[in-house]
Formats: sequence, structure tokens, C-alpha cells
Amino acid sequence: MSATSIPNIITIIRIILTPVIVTTLLSHNFTMALYLFMVAGISDGLDGFLAKQFNWQTRLGAILDPLADKFMLVLSYVVLGYLQLVPLWLVFIVLIRDVIIVAGAVGYHYGVDYCKLTPTITSKINTFLQIMLVLLVIFWQIYPISVFFLKFSFLLVAFSTTISGIYYVWIWTYKAINTTTRNNNETN
Repeated sequence: MSATSIPNIITIIRIILTPVIVTTLLSHNFTMALYLFMVAGISDGLDGFLAKQFNWQTRLGAILDPLADKFMLVLSYVVLGYLQLVPLWLVFIVLIRDVIIVAGAVGYHYGVDYCKLTPTITSKINTFLQIMLVLLVIFWQIYPISVFFLKFSFLLVAFSTTISGIYYVWIWTYKAINTTTRNNNETN
């Protein structure tokens, strides 16, 4: 095993932790779920930091890391929605954004050109806010906090998720138009 594998191993551990987090949430073991989700959240930052800091970036890591994030966050939101701890409208917004991004990337890749998704600053902020909201909701089950603050957090995540989704659609639509126009001009 080379050092370049370390971020990928951390990412794989996060993927493995996800079903455990889901199980602890479903069994209402919120304290354990909180600790596990915190470990998973920290590992998300750690693997990216190590990959960039030590130039340990790999193609596998570029694919696995965002998939691990989506796997963990989507399942967490679905379970929290199922447990009625997160409003279903928010679960829908989180899911629909990810479906639109994946569908858009696939459509771009097969219809226009090779697609390399790179996270935008809005996406990074959104992922951070989504992770923080899951932590907050789980924390709320252990130590009740202001319902107003929780509802505000739902709205904040809904806003950031929507803005991030719209931004991706705008960027990739612009790229598709430019690439298609350039390709058409080259063939004429």
C-alpha cells in the first residue's frame, strides 16, 4: 500500500460507516449516530486535505469521494425524513438536486463531451451545511435546542441546496452551449 492510498482508504471507511449510521438512526441510538456521523464528517475533510496537501490525488479518489458524500448524505436525509425529524420537502429538495446533477452530468458526457465534475464553492458550502444540519438534527434528539433555530436551519439548507443545484445547471448549460457551438463551427 502506498501513501497515495490513504485518502481512498479513509473514503472507503466513510462508505462503510454509512449503513452503520443509518442503522443507529433507525434504532434511535442517536448518541452513537452523532459520534459516527461526526467521524464520517471529519473523515470527509481529512481525506481531501491529505490528497491535496501531499499530492495524493487519484482518479479513484476523485470518483469515490463525492460518491461517499452523496451516499452518506442522501441516506441520512432519507432516514431522518422517514423518522420525521427532517421535513419531507427538504428531503425532496436534497434528492432532486442530486438527481438533476447526476442526470445532467450523464447527459453532458454522452451528448456533448467528456464530463469532469469539479465541486464548486457553492457545492462545498452546501455540502458543509447539509452535514451540519444532519449533526444538528441528531444532536437535537439528545439535547433539545430552539425549534426556531432548527427550522431556520432547514430553510438555510433548502436555500443552499437550491442555489447549488441552479448553479450547476447554469454552468453545465453554458458549457454545453459553448462546446456545441465550438464543435459546430469546427465542422463548418
